[in-house]
Amino acid sequence: MKMKKLLFSILLFALTVSSFLLPLSLAKGALFNFASSSSSSSSSDFDKCINTSHARHLLEDDVIRTQTSVDLAKGYMTNADLEKAIKQFGQRCSNISRIYSIGKSVHGFPLWVIEISDKPGEEETEPAFKYIGNVHGDEPVGRELLIYLANWLCDNYLTDPLATLIVENVHLHILPSMNSDGYSLRKRGNANEVDLNRDFPDQFFPLNYNEDSRQPETRAIINWAKDIRFTASATLHGGALVANYPWDGTKDRSTSYFGCPDDETFQFMASIYSHSHYNMSTSKEFPGGITNGASWYPIYGGMQDWNYIHAGCFELTLEVSDNKWPNAAELPIIWRYNKMSLLNLVASLVKTGLHGRIYSSHDGRPLPGIISITGINYTVRAGKTFADYHRLLAPKDKYEVVATMPGYKSKNTTIWLDEGAVSLDFVLDPEFTVKGSVLQNDYDCNCNNKRTLEFVHFLGGFHLELYLIFIATLGFLCLLLLRRGKLKFSTQRLSPVAKRTAVV
Repeated sequence: MKMKKLLFSILLFALTVSSFLLPLSLAKGALFNFASSSSSSSSSDFDKCINTSHARHLLEDDVIRTQTSVDLAKGYMTNADLEKAIKQFGQRCSNISRIYSIGKSVHGFPLWVIEISDKPGEEETEPAFKYIGNVHGDEPVGRELLIYLANWLCDNYLTDPLATLIVENVHLHILPSMNSDGYSLRKRGNANEVDLNRDFPDQFFPLNYNEDSRQPETRAIINWAKDIRFTASATLHGGALVANYPWDGTKDRSTSYFGCPDDETFQFMASIYSHSHYNMSTSKEFPGGITNGASWYPIYGGMQDWNYIHAGCFELTLEVSDNKWPNAAELPIIWRYNKMSLLNLVASLVKTGLHGRIYSSHDGRPLPGIISITGINYTVRAGKTFADYHRLLAPKDKYEVVATMPGYKSKNTTIWLDEGAVSLDFVLDPEFTVKGSVLQNDYDCNCNNKRTLEFVHFLGGFHLELYLIFIATLGFLCLLLLRRGKLKFSTQRLSPVAKRTAVV
């Protein structure tokens, strides 16, 4: 009985001292869970064929032939038809969709967007992807394909693995027509005859920095990217058959290859589209069916460069049809050729790359920190609400990943990225500074009690090692007393952890 009382007294003393000492020591490491996962979906294979058509060069000084034939638009949706189709889709697929507008064209036509997700309109820790069609008024194939895409996802959700993967793991936003006025006028530019793919702020030349001078369609896209944190996107064009990636221009306006910091990742993304296509990858003009924009022909004020620089969004420019305005009877075939490309590009957001969240070790709250990759001059910011990040990367042997947040110590680790995705969470330790003789946390200190401050000051000179020795000694004494009292404890074998883990 005396033995039990002595044991109880020692443990009570240890707990009392620990309650004061623990705030002085934070965990020196964090456990990061990273696991690679990939999903596959079955799809019908197309027979291989050789692309014998020649891509058109859409040079800025090209003379665009005005096409005013009434028969040209026969079989295509009018703007009124498109609006009706979008609203009908919203009613038919209301369980997985949301219809909203991001603005209006010069002539006041709403820029309707279809969001497809199992939780449309809700903020989640999932990547967001956007498709934009009909950027140029005389390239209407994209708007038709995107309606095909939306309907296919609605019809095949829960029955097709790829459709289910996209709906449940991605927030897909579809803007079928960015340039409805240009479409109705059968012109490349908008109602003000401005090429919308030359109307964004440019990194090399002082173009379009005056917000008031930008077109309403351009402003709508910019504001849209501010409202929603898109991971990746693509615009659909016509007149060639190729997947185009940044940079779109060069410093000296020369026609030469000029890659952005994530050149390898963009080549990987473009190849996903071209190799999923019926015959894009067999192009004789573009090896592998992909091209660097500046190497093809430089443009300035383009949308895809702006997205990468200012919106943190990896965007491709997709030329999906050699003929800008093919006969409407060809649309089902063009959809069939592009279907798997459109789906696989969206699915790649969750089937590849690096994904995770950033937390504080102090209180566990999410931190909207920054993720950077050693050797790549580009950063990705985590979300404000959940601190989730989605970093697209090309498969590679290894990457060194660094997480930073003002007021916290940065952490880094090395990952191996194969064909699957990797999940990697960071737990950052707050920085501590010494003010006077009291050790304080600059960011979440709540030391108001005078006695507590005096005690912290008294203990401030102790090293963490002494504290650990003290605890170990108490534990050893307890063990001796337990053995002497012939108490028995059962042991358990821990079950193996399925996920790969790393301590940083």
